[in-house]
Amino acid sequence: MVDEVYLRPTWTIDSDHPEVVTYAETITQGLTTPREKAVALYYAVRDLVMYDMMVEHFSREVFKASQCLHAKRTFCIPKAVLLAACARAVGIPSRLGFADVTNHLATPKMLEMLGGDYFAFHGYTDLYIDGKWVKATPAFNERLCRFFKIKPLEFDGRSDSVFHEFSADGNKHMEYLHDHGTFADMPYELMIETFRKHYPHWFQAGGSLAKWA
Repeated sequence: MVDEVYLRPTWTIDSDHPEVVTYAETITQGLTTPREKAVALYYAVRDLVMYDMMVEHFSREVFKASQCLHAKRTFCIPKAVLLAACARAVGIPSRLGFADVTNHLATPKMLEMLGGDYFAFHGYTDLYIDGKWVKATPAFNERLCRFFKIKPLEFDGRSDSVFHEFSADGNKHMEYLHDHGTFADMPYELMIETFRKHYPHWFQAGGSLAKWA
């Protein structure tokens, strides 16, 4: 049996928030199996919320599932949190996973923000389906993928769906370099520590994380 901690709401994974519950139940209405529900939720979260790294700050509020549902535009971690919350809301155990990756097709604006193509603490969701954990990455919405000629990540609820290894034209796109593991809740302090290591300029005066400097 999977640990009950992966079904409980948390402050960040607020799977008991009325709007999160309503959204998850609406998306899965008429579906009967956990796999069908997980797949439907994956595509809903992937394409409802536009991927955008250019957030103004990284306060804890940004990472709440209910906040992501409202924002409709954010980056990989809050989207992974929203998928985890929606899954728990309909009885599917979930947890969060994080890894450092390189993104060879990052935009110039992203490269300037990061100081290179090293994307630290890229977030995904781990869903417990049919007796096993399956990874799902709802970060990049279909419209964005089409625009940048990246194959949208598909998810069937049976196999891991974790990264865009190649662009649509076959060029190398993304590589996973370091796995931070999986967590029952958002490891905010570990994220800040990782960002401090790789993006010290964010903690300087005027940076997105200056208040934590």
